[in-house]
Amino acid sequence: MNDSLQASASRTLGALFSDYSGPSFAIRLWDGWTWRSSAAVTPACTIVFSSPKALTLLMLDPSQVALGEAFIHRDIDLEGDIFSVFEMAQHVLMRPLPLRDRAFQALGAMAHAVLHGPIHSRGRDRASIAYHYDQPVEFYRPWLGPTLVYSCAYFRHPDDSLDIAQTRKLDHICRKLRLRPGERFLDVGCGWGSLVLQASAQYGADAHGITLSQIQAQVAGQRIAEHSLHGRCRVSLQDYRELDSATVAFDKIASVGMSEHVGLKNLPAYFSIVHRRLRPGGVFLNHAIARSALSTPRGNDSFISKYVFPDGALTTLTETVGAAESAGFEVRDVENLREHYARTLRCWVEGLRAAKSTLRQHVSEETYRIWLLYMAGCSAAFRRGDIGVYQVLLSRPDKGNSGLPLTRDDWYTEDAAETRWQPGASIGEPAVTGVLN
Repeated sequence: MNDSLQASASRTLGALFSDYSGPSFAIRLWDGWTWRSSAAVTPACTIVFSSPKALTLLMLDPSQVALGEAFIHRDIDLEGDIFSVFEMAQHVLMRPLPLRDRAFQALGAMAHAVLHGPIHSRGRDRASIAYHYDQPVEFYRPWLGPTLVYSCAYFRHPDDSLDIAQTRKLDHICRKLRLRPGERFLDVGCGWGSLVLQASAQYGADAHGITLSQIQAQVAGQRIAEHSLHGRCRVSLQDYRELDSATVAFDKIASVGMSEHVGLKNLPAYFSIVHRRLRPGGVFLNHAIARSALSTPRGNDSFISKYVFPDGALTTLTETVGAAESAGFEVRDVENLREHYARTLRCWVEGLRAAKSTLRQHVSEETYRIWLLYMAGCSAAFRRGDIGVYQVLLSRPDKGNSGLPLTRDDWYTEDAAETRWQPGASIGEPAVTGVLN
């Protein structure tokens, strides 16, 4: 490749990143040519273009989906800190279009000098699609850990392990609900059953979980049997809309990471159904990711919409609370765990990387890279504040009586009633004796 093309690319990249203040990075092409954002600092991350084809694809379709697909098919690779690349991408997206176009054109000229004519790789899209819960539980265990909790953890201390933080989150939810022995508790979208196990084993609740995943229901049933909780804990394969025909009323209800799949249009019906299944004086905790009101709504052309959550739709907190209040709920508490989720996702990425050889026994290389990119990108989005995760505590007042205490002091009091799992311990084997002495 001639010197003039390299000089042109260096100048335009330098202009594009002239006021860039994020982590240093490098770009390396297939022939070894390298450009660094800072000559004085070792790059935190290097973006590697494996061939002229990859660079040409970027010129033709510089979209989120195109870049994600280039990564999962290894046309583009990342060396070093995967999280730092998202700050660079955000900088590029915020730059004026003429400046971005000039940088793309300069890099494109280098590819065209080697590659004759554009190559389009969309024909392999269908082979890459891996829907979110199609994976066996053996894929999740190595990086979720023994709690099998696939939602935001709760880090009370900076040095908390993921296992401890996930246990704290389950306990945090039970404390917010103020679960008591004998109360009827429903978990809408219960995953592999971790919250119903905690509610039953440590708080004495009569716990019922529902899920749409057959694999999750089977695993949850096995875990219930292992802890001899058949009498007061169960999980069934059921859609939340089927609850409308039920006759039982629950004292406490929770939904963790499920309402993101409901969609804005169905939120009023979702909250109305839960409201009808909750007894007067009961409380409902809805834990869900929400987009910032200032962020652009996620469209169907995003990488996550195409490869991770095909039917997912993030609403704003305002939209969620409005739908809940319209259904008759009273808002009692709102907590944003945004920083906790950014940290949780980093732990998951570390786990994915550490267990790659094991995970590859269950999924393809493309699927593994989809999960790696999706989680790293989500961590960056939480860190920026583009999205948050909110625990909204709602009550169904009984003739104006909420049945709740005046303060929230009991949520944060560390006493003998607090239960925790030790890293590696299973549900039902608390490190500290809990409610069921």
